[in-house]
Amino acid sequence: MTQPKLEFEELRPPLEPAEALVEADRCLECGGPHAPAPCAVACPAGVDVARFIAQIADGEPGAAAATIFEENFLGATCARVCPVEVLCEGACVLEHEGAPPIAIGALQRYATDWFFEQNNAIRAKAPANGRHVVVIGAGPSGLTCAGELAARGYGVTVYDEREEVGGLVRYAIAPYRQVRDPLPDEERALTELGVELQLGTRIESRGQLEALTEGADAVFLGVGLGADTQISYPGDHLHGVWESLPFIEAIKTGRPPSVGSRVVVIGGGNTAIDVAREAVRLGADEVTMLYRRTESEMPAYPHEIEEAREEGVGFHLLAAPVAFLGESLLVDVECIEMTLGEPDESGRRRPVPREGSRFTIPADTAVKAIGQEPRSELAAWVDGLELERGKVEVDGDGRTGNRKFFCGGDAINGGASVVEAVRDGKRAAAAIDRELRCRS
Repeated sequence: MTQPKLEFEELRPPLEPAEALVEADRCLECGGPHAPAPCAVACPAGVDVARFIAQIADGEPGAAAATIFEENFLGATCARVCPVEVLCEGACVLEHEGAPPIAIGALQRYATDWFFEQNNAIRAKAPANGRHVVVIGAGPSGLTCAGELAARGYGVTVYDEREEVGGLVRYAIAPYRQVRDPLPDEERALTELGVELQLGTRIESRGQLEALTEGADAVFLGVGLGADTQISYPGDHLHGVWESLPFIEAIKTGRPPSVGSRVVVIGGGNTAIDVAREAVRLGADEVTMLYRRTESEMPAYPHEIEEAREEGVGFHLLAAPVAFLGESLLVDVECIEMTLGEPDESGRRRPVPREGSRFTIPADTAVKAIGQEPRSELAAWVDGLELERGKVEVDGDGRTGNRKFFCGGDAINGGASVVEAVRDGKRAAAAIDRELRCRS
């Protein structure tokens, strides 16, 4: 087994002040009142990217951070975890001219980190308006909704079953992107606005939810998705077989597992890529991703697939697990080759096992990263709330079938980016504000 890298070593380290100035000065500051910059259009949170980069170039990181936080309470977290390659940086005009795109994510981190080091306040707080909103879930959409409403003068209480804020950012995004920081700074900024955090509060029944939300003027559900999708194979009990969320959480909470020399990761999404790349950092000599379709059908971002390949991750495509083999410890993953048949309900061609094609892959660790369960209990707990293929149905304002309840984030999109959850939280907060003002 090779010497492990620091499993928390950042994929994109911060810029030094001189580096930030040089990088910001490359920006063409394109866009204007009638044609916004492509990078800003590509930002789901609506951040004025060209403006904050110009402010950095002028030596004003505080003003740049204020521009960012004006639209995105979690601008510091998004600077670390956003898939900028397919959003703002992917839209940068420089890339289309053959030059490297502006390092927008790194510049956003530079400005927001500087801002927090000064202990500045993210927003001014409007006078209290006597209204109260309950937010269930302290992930990106919930924290954003809470911050937006608190800044508008609402009393906001956030409930979450975890002891720390952040949701999947804290517990399930690979630590080479973000471990904990800057979540404590973002939490402080929210509490300074008056947001009340009730952490370690688990809601397990309709009655508990009703008790917590009974006196609220509105409720926002930012509950995300559930546990890993439960797909069982013979040998699931063997030591060395993991689900993806507990695997990443163990690393992020200071209990990194011993993965051995050979790791197999089952799945083709972004979480599977995170697991595979982290296994490399934990010292595995061979990391193989097992996916039942072709690479072009993998849900993971293409640039992350390529980055994983550059780090030594192997890909065994058109193959699926059958069983985990061993006595008490995992020894092999038994697999079967697949072919693609007719399209299924998702529109993708359905994988079909090929007879007589079983084979084994030696493995000390296997991680199932196949997806997450929907929060189907919500339909039974909230009158009028409906699910469509496991996702909470909402209108264009994030309102569910129950006018008191709004929803956003992974619960409505089945699992997307942090910045899209931020957008959902902003949208719902604006709708809640409009509705409650109309009632006044």
